[in-house]
Amino acid sequence: MTILTAVRPHAVVSPAYRMVFRLEIANRPGMFATVATTIGARGCSLGAIDLVEATSRVHVRDVTVDTPDEATGRLLEADLHALGGVTVRSVSDRAFLMHLGGKIAVKGRVAVRTRDDLSLVYTPAVARICRAIAEDPAKVWKLTVRQNTVAVVTDGTAVLGLGDIGPEAAMPVMEGKALIFSEFAGINAFPLCLATKDPDEIVRTVERVAPVFGGINLEDIAAPACFVVERELRRRLDIPVFHDDQHGTAIVVLAGLRNAAAVVRRELADLRTVVAGAGAAGIATARLLHQAGVKDVTLCDRHGIVNAMRADENAEKVAIARELGTARSGTLADAVSGANVFIGLSGPRVLSMEALRTMARPRIVFALANPDPEVDPLEAAPEVDVLATGRSDYPNQVNNSLVFPGVFRGLLDAQARGVSSEIELAAAAALANTVPPEVRSAEYILPSMFDKHVVPTVARAVADATREAGLSRRTGTVT
Repeated sequence: MTILTAVRPHAVVSPAYRMVFRLEIANRPGMFATVATTIGARGCSLGAIDLVEATSRVHVRDVTVDTPDEATGRLLEADLHALGGVTVRSVSDRAFLMHLGGKIAVKGRVAVRTRDDLSLVYTPAVARICRAIAEDPAKVWKLTVRQNTVAVVTDGTAVLGLGDIGPEAAMPVMEGKALIFSEFAGINAFPLCLATKDPDEIVRTVERVAPVFGGINLEDIAAPACFVVERELRRRLDIPVFHDDQHGTAIVVLAGLRNAAAVVRRELADLRTVVAGAGAAGIATARLLHQAGVKDVTLCDRHGIVNAMRADENAEKVAIARELGTARSGTLADAVSGANVFIGLSGPRVLSMEALRTMARPRIVFALANPDPEVDPLEAAPEVDVLATGRSDYPNQVNNSLVFPGVFRGLLDAQARGVSSEIELAAAAALANTVPPEVRSAEYILPSMFDKHVVPTVARAVADATREAGLSRRTGTVT
């Protein structure tokens, strides 16, 4: 039997790559041990083992295996096929099984069991509700789903780390986001994956469907179009428009940095900070950190430090460079030298260990590129005071899923007319405060998204800030 070599030294198994192998295994001593050894040699983790069928000749078992990635799963399948005394009957990928038929559905809130029920929810009684809204449009917020419904809008041009894969391929991500809205914040959300890349067409389409929704969540729209779309929709609509890749990321980074600064006993204003990646997330994060009081923020793209003098920059980069007051030039390594904070919103391995070691103390590194961070977390950990990544298999996951359910819950509760930087700052402070000071540490600067305090805490802060900013349709404190 030949076992191929393992794929990579720091491979981490994940339920995202969970496979179920139905194996027909010869009924003789030591056979399953051979199967288990084969799984381990490939760098995979053996999970549940279910007996499906047993005869005097063979045992048929469903064997669940977590693998580091899709390629390793295929190699393991080949290994199992090559084993004598083992027949691979079938292979199931749990991720694909989870998505069969889609992940969301529309369900009624009231029962329709009798003719009387039908006459109330539909004709003739529904005409009275229509007339009431026609006479007083504000009643739409009480008498329809608008008060609790969000559109998740994408053109499929910047999906995860996959790039421009189109609206159809973007649907599983948007469905997943809609499911998170529902499960964590009780919000109705529906994906609108648009078959256009034209910012003007996106704006017109969203504007036309906006009367159904209480908020618009823009998602996975590539820069610079995302800036144009959000800016124009915010100008035209009287509901909050929130590009999560920009502002959700900025809020969670600020919350994490607040607690990291507390761990190292420094003020935000004293931390010299470098943001690597000048796309939507990087620009928004640099801007919000600066607004939160971080005085020295340097933004870098693949060509080096973003400043107002370079001829190769778009208008968004020039604008943020002027806001930050960036006068220096040079490479990312030049920017990092002497800095206290590195925030990576770029790509794999852009920060060398040599550059990292030139940073000042205290040293905070948020390597957020996913799945492959800007620096290897296992190599970086001994060299830094606080380390965070975008991954779930290391401490301190920085992920905007901590933000958008609570932010939209608060905006909808306030029946918001828009969203502002003051609201974003309030959300970041509330999220940071969900980690009690007495348990905060270098490996615990942000809560789990399964912490039941996160959504209500962020929602209350957002609703209050919306009211204070004069953007709420409701008067008084929102509870």
